[in-house]
Amino acid sequence: MASEKSFKKRKITDDEDEGGGGGLLESLPGDIVADILSRLPISSIARLMFVCRSWRSILTDHGRVSSSPTKPCLLLHCDFPIRNGLHFLDLSEDEKRIKTKKFTLRFASSMPEFNVVGSCNGLLCLSDSLYNDSLYLYNPFTTNSLELPECSNKYHDQELVFGFGFHETTKEYKVLKIVYFRGSSTTSSSNNGVYRARGRIQYKQSEVQILTLSSRKDQSLSWRSLGKAPSYKFMKRSSEALVNGRLHFVTRPRRHVPDRKFVSFDLEDEVFIEIPKPDCGGLNRTNHRLVNLKGRLCAVVYGNYGKLDIWVMKSYGVKESWGKEYSIGTYLPKGLKQNLDRPMWIWKNTDNGKVVRVLCVLENGEILLEYKSRVLVAYDPKLGKFKDLLFHGLPNWFHTVVHVGTLSWFDTPFMIKLY
Repeated sequence: MASEKSFKKRKITDDEDEGGGGGLLESLPGDIVADILSRLPISSIARLMFVCRSWRSILTDHGRVSSSPTKPCLLLHCDFPIRNGLHFLDLSEDEKRIKTKKFTLRFASSMPEFNVVGSCNGLLCLSDSLYNDSLYLYNPFTTNSLELPECSNKYHDQELVFGFGFHETTKEYKVLKIVYFRGSSTTSSSNNGVYRARGRIQYKQSEVQILTLSSRKDQSLSWRSLGKAPSYKFMKRSSEALVNGRLHFVTRPRRHVPDRKFVSFDLEDEVFIEIPKPDCGGLNRTNHRLVNLKGRLCAVVYGNYGKLDIWVMKSYGVKESWGKEYSIGTYLPKGLKQNLDRPMWIWKNTDNGKVVRVLCVLENGEILLEYKSRVLVAYDPKLGKFKDLLFHGLPNWFHTVVHVGTLSWFDTPFMIKLY
């Protein structure tokens, strides 16, 4: 009986903890600990934080590591059938062992429907898709979450465009909110600040608001107004690419100004600047997106039948540095062939009818693609071949977010990346 009792689980006390594995790790030099952690998937490192207090302390001190940008975590935002969900795939694991896992969202009761504004340094910014009032900051691997304060300036019948990013110089995260609204009055029935064109409401007035998330103790979380938005209007979606500390947007065409523009917002200087476009034609239509590939600003130009070209700005801000890097032909994944009868309208974040989204470039040089919010595909640009990626537990409908997982928080300096 005594031997059986010795095998029973016991609660680890602080004294027992000090003599366990935590003490062994504490005796190792910091660079060796960091090297050990760099070889583990970020999901495994996150689980180690909950083993005991000393391990959590060690991981907090030495664990400011990230999953590799070429082997990222893929967050799958599910919006079907009712409640939103967030799943993930860790591509740093062996491909045969990769399984889809689901996060438990602590804020699900207060914000059951949400949009992913952006992912940066392991942190997600989420917006309430039902009421547009709530914004959350969330690290899915440490489960840290923070409801951001509401802005005092609220408008009736508004359209919102969000952005979220981090600037290396200031070491600050910022949330950008561009509000297009009908007027300052919320009770007036007049047509103040709004008119209709071709059956769609056009908003004349705007305001740019920004929230700074800093590690400084003397800085409170509060929104600031930067005045009116630029004269052109952005597409009603979150910023498309964070490059060089700048958020990037695409403008909507207007009756007298049909030309679409690329516009950046500098997170340090807090100003909008127009970015030169590539001379590839067709950029005045809704057939392109901006994406960050290997740290460079890229324009995905769509053709007919799912074909696309990827143009890369090799020297940021220099028009002549744009060059066509990839051309991807038509492809229909097997998963789509089996589900052609499924309606697309049930997924509200469908990318304006686009067949394929460009996600990232993997470590082996393959381009990761998402087809119709249903199938993940790897494309080999050297061989021109496609490979369907089949993972256990993959949701039926999803919107993929490329996420570099970390253990950091907004008040923790993001120090190093270990690949």
